[in-house]
Amino acid sequence: MSSTAPAAAGNTPAHESSAPAVAVSALAPAGAVVPGRGAAGAGDSYFPTYGNGGYRVNHYDVDVAFNPRTERLRGRTVIRGRATQALSRFNLDLVLGASKVVVNGRPAAHRRKPHELIVTPRRPLRRGDAMRVVVRYAGVPKNRRVGGVRPWITTKDGAVAVGEPEIAAWWFPSNDHPRDKARFDITLRVPRGLEAISNGRLVNRRARGARTVWHWREDDPMATYLAFAAIGQYDIVRGRTNAGRPYLYAFSQQLRNQRPARRSLRATASITAWLERTWGRYPYDEIGGVVLGKWIGFALENQTRPVYSRAFFEFGQDRSVVAHEMAHQWFGNRVAVDRWRDIWLNEGFATYSEWLYAAHTRNAAVGAIFKRTYRFYGPRSRFWDVPPGAPGPNRIFDSAIYERGAMTAHALRRKIGSQSFFRLMRRWVRDNDGNGSTAEFSALAERVSGRQLDRFFRVWLFTKARPRPTVANGFPRRF
Repeated sequence: MSSTAPAAAGNTPAHESSAPAVAVSALAPAGAVVPGRGAAGAGDSYFPTYGNGGYRVNHYDVDVAFNPRTERLRGRTVIRGRATQALSRFNLDLVLGASKVVVNGRPAAHRRKPHELIVTPRRPLRRGDAMRVVVRYAGVPKNRRVGGVRPWITTKDGAVAVGEPEIAAWWFPSNDHPRDKARFDITLRVPRGLEAISNGRLVNRRARGARTVWHWREDDPMATYLAFAAIGQYDIVRGRTNAGRPYLYAFSQQLRNQRPARRSLRATASITAWLERTWGRYPYDEIGGVVLGKWIGFALENQTRPVYSRAFFEFGQDRSVVAHEMAHQWFGNRVAVDRWRDIWLNEGFATYSEWLYAAHTRNAAVGAIFKRTYRFYGPRSRFWDVPPGAPGPNRIFDSAIYERGAMTAHALRRKIGSQSFFRLMRRWVRDNDGNGSTAEFSALAERVSGRQLDRFFRVWLFTKARPRPTVANGFPRRF
């Protein structure tokens, strides 16, 4: 994610048995596993109700119709996954009202809490059982505020489902935590004359009565918050890069000045090629971007196709933000956070990629950017009060996550040497299982470099103080 400014930075209730659990256990055969309730969260202390326990998702088939005139959304989502424990019930993250839920072909009881859809299947699931969950739901997403959050964005000609960490629950039911990535098919049904853009490749687009149906597919595992929908009047530009990679750019017709946005996104191909030389092979098949006609205050690294506020291009070209969001395809998308407290691994390395890109294109020495940033924030600055490795749930997009995170990257590079640093970063992306934590990153850094780095990471990531400019902390001898 990039900010446009420095961040100081109706359902039928399920009828459950009133019999106590001990009675159920007493009826079970000796040695039998008694089904339990899936947790109402993924175990992330920053956002306890985000994600769910007891199952993993393999694939989402999201099919929604949106009417900009009424702003009402109707959806049918099919979730395929597998139970990781015996389940008598489980949760999905959804803020809209569900009218029907079917689990493995049988109607299931369900009830809703503000952020949760609680599902009780007719037959309990055993550990390892395949799950096919179909949910029908509807509502006006912009009217749903949960915990003070209302991420759905309306525009003059449609809407945009984009946000971090909250957005998925406002338009499809899910296990909404980056720890549970899945593949996606996304079908968007909109009035004829409107475009509907999402992730991955466009499988087909067809007229059906008064609507146009757009079918998108993302074959690589994706975190739920990275799935997006942009509905409105857009100019779409498609083609292939010199390397043969397909691209798709979309520009809102509401943009007052199209030229800076088009020139900036046109650089996506060359920026991606440069990022490949820096961090290793691009993780996906498609590239692209969407520029909104609305000032939303941020850009977001939606997988394969970042979404940009018009604000970035109001006063001219901005290729730096493109470098930032495309770097996230490696850091944040290919390797997602294990918990939201690890967000510096996304934003710090995307910001450092901006620094490297400035050095590549404008002959701006990375060391000079590091020095300038460090000196800008004096020893008494509140900037140092936010430790990037443990910022707290209300500060995960504080400027320290970005800039102190980037400073950590450069200091680490100086500490272990450029050769070890870039070998570390390529291994972090290439060998990762799809999620990463600060502890895993620091352990890999020690293995690659052969250095003991506990104190270094403690100073840069977990200390509420300005790191002293010493060689031990990754500074040059003369600073």
